[in-house]
Amino acid sequence: MTTLYRHPTLKDRATGDGEGSVQVHLDPSSQIETAKVFAVYGKGGIGKSTTSSNLSVAFSRLGKRVLQIGCDPKHDSTFTLTKRLIPTVIDVLETVNFHSEELRVEDFVFEGYNGVMCVEAGGPPAGTGCGGYVVGQTVKLLKEHHLLDDTDVVIFDVLGDVVCGGFAAPLQHAERAVIVTANDFDSIFAMNRIVAAIKAKSKNYDVRVGGIIANRSAGTDEIDRFAAATGLKRLAHFRDVDAIRRSRLKKSTMFEMDDTPELAAVKAEYMQLAETLWAGTEPLNAQPMKDREIFDFLGYE
Repeated sequence: MTTLYRHPTLKDRATGDGEGSVQVHLDPSSQIETAKVFAVYGKGGIGKSTTSSNLSVAFSRLGKRVLQIGCDPKHDSTFTLTKRLIPTVIDVLETVNFHSEELRVEDFVFEGYNGVMCVEAGGPPAGTGCGGYVVGQTVKLLKEHHLLDDTDVVIFDVLGDVVCGGFAAPLQHAERAVIVTANDFDSIFAMNRIVAAIKAKSKNYDVRVGGIIANRSAGTDEIDRFAAATGLKRLAHFRDVDAIRRSRLKKSTMFEMDDTPELAAVKAEYMQLAETLWAGTEPLNAQPMKDREIFDFLGYE
């Protein structure tokens, strides 16, 4: 069972996820042990779902069995894979009054393009509940039905900026967290906060920063400057090409679009990224900046 700690004790502050932290803690029995697990983070609207879905397809083209878990109440992480908004775990649990034993696999797991299995965790009603509880219930269901036993890669696609322990909960399951960012102040500022969240979680869990995915950016100069200053590493670079925008409108992954030289380059970059992640990235001991420090560090003359 996922446990909520309402108030940290002095011991919690000394050994937990950070001073004053009120976190959702993972039951050890809910750990994902048989797959490589990646958590995709980044500023809201930066393209995490597009990145996650195309990366899932790239892994599947490497012959891997892939499960993508959307962790956003708007539950649109997997719609380019399934061509529709699938029911969320919370939706289906509500239909059986949260008696999970009454659910069938097909009630909450849906097959998408090229065999990628898709789950949308969903979220509690606005202003109520905790996103970490939702993630915990989703993983619990997957384990109860032995769905993780036959999976090579799990990708958590996590909503927007990290603002609470609940939405950092996928970091408790992941081996590596990758951060999607653009070459601008707001995206890099959000990335810095995510690095801080990963650093906090790494005190108690195995997760480490795997690297940066530059997205929707012609250049990467500010990203690379920040990476050099904080100990990060860029893994891939996806330029702001119109085919990516059109793929979302067509409810398709990049791998289903009519091929062009521009699109072929994007797909090749995704395949290279999947190969890099599967081979294993070094754990990065990134050191986030203080807010004022990053404010002074980023900028243009």
